[in-house]
Amino acid sequence: MTESAGGLTHVDATGAARMVDVSEKTAGARRAVASGKVFVSGQVVAALRGEGVPKGDALAVARIAGIMGAKRTPDLVPLCHPIAITGAKVELEVADDAVLIVATVKTTDRTGVEMEALTAVAVAGLTVIDMVKALDPAAVLSDVRVELKEGGKTGHWERP
Repeated sequence: MTESAGGLTHVDATGAARMVDVSEKTAGARRAVASGKVFVSGQVVAALRGEGVPKGDALAVARIAGIMGAKRTPDLVPLCHPIAITGAKVELEVADDAVLIVATVKTTDRTGVEMEALTAVAVAGLTVIDMVKALDPAAVLSDVRVELKEGGKTGHWERP
C-alpha cells in the first residue's frame, strides 16, 4: 500500500484521490460495529412504543434499510472497495428521547467494514427520520461513529 507524502492512503503523491490497492493484503475475518441515534419527540417515542407511526413499522423498515445500506456502501462512498459482506445486523432500540442504532458488519475479505457499518447506521437513521417525519419534522440523526473494529493489520480497536 503506497501512501502519499502526508501519510494519507486515499491520496497519491500528487494529491489526487485514489482507491487504495488491497491486492497484497491477506483476506481474513474482519468485523466492525458502529452506532448512532435519532433524537425524536416524546410523541414519536410514544408512537413507537405503542400503536406505531402512520407509515408503518418504522423499526423494521429501518433495520432492513440499514442492512441494504451496508451492502450498497461502495455505490455511495466513492473510494470504498466492493467487498463480500458475510454478515450484517442492525439493531434499533427506542429510548426515552431517541432511537438508538447499532450495526455490526462482518467480512472475510481483504479490507475492513467500518464504512459499511457506518453506512448501515446512517441509512437506518435516515429511514427512521423518514418514517416519523410526519410526527416530528425536527428529528435529528446524531453521533454516528465506529465503536469497534477487529481483524486486519491493526487487529482489535475499541472506542475508549
